[in-house]
Amino acid sequence: MVKGLYTAYTGMINQQRRMDIVTNNFANSATTGYKKEGATSQAFDTVLAYKLKDRSTPAYAQRIGGANLGVKIGENYTDWSQGPLEITEDTYNLALSGKGFFAVEFTNKAGEHSTKYTRDGSFSLNTQGYLVTSDDDFVLDTNGRHIQLDPRQGAYIGRDGTISQNGRNVARVQVVDFEDYNYIEHYGENYYQPIQGARFANSNALVYSGYLEASNVETVSEMVELITINRDYESNQRMITTIDSTLEIAANQIGKV
Repeated sequence: MVKGLYTAYTGMINQQRRMDIVTNNFANSATTGYKKEGATSQAFDTVLAYKLKDRSTPAYAQRIGGANLGVKIGENYTDWSQGPLEITEDTYNLALSGKGFFAVEFTNKAGEHSTKYTRDGSFSLNTQGYLVTSDDDFVLDTNGRHIQLDPRQGAYIGRDGTISQNGRNVARVQVVDFEDYNYIEHYGENYYQPIQGARFANSNALVYSGYLEASNVETVSEMVELITINRDYESNQRMITTIDSTLEIAANQIGKV
């Protein structure tokens, strides 16, 4: 079998996965607090030893000795850079400037509660006066409790997240950070959750009331990336077509008497 087929095959698979990531970034370009994702690529020969136990690629593409060169998705990563702040003039819309996350109480379909973290500060008061997310999950204070306010009174939210009504401090929005973002993972559309090994850290983020942090996805850059991916995919596709034509000539024409 011509090794070029494997090289082109791995290239096409790589571009398909990159396409999935870019289209997901496009779909969330208007999602509040969304952080764009990306993927690195690795040459096949640099990860050959690891591929022995890697079930993400077919067994026939794994060889020792006469290595079938190619490419493989390296690592997915998240771009944690700050997104632009947009004015909403809604007191309960909050944005973070700096590293950190809001803490919310998430309830799954089974009615189980757990704490999730988000940069999406699209908060509002429900009919009982509780501060909730756009999905009606409770926003937590620094003591891990629900934040309840008097909906009949105005509120002021300071840069440290302290909420006051009639000159009296009512609660303080919980903002936390993590020592290493490699130990947190996506959960759902715009939540994050810690995994084993995660360690909390104090956040120095400032809370801005009346603002929302927009997605940090730059649509122009993603469009350029999308064009590049399409061209790379087509190049690998043409390579397979060319090799297939060569094999056809070798099988049907060479050696004819």
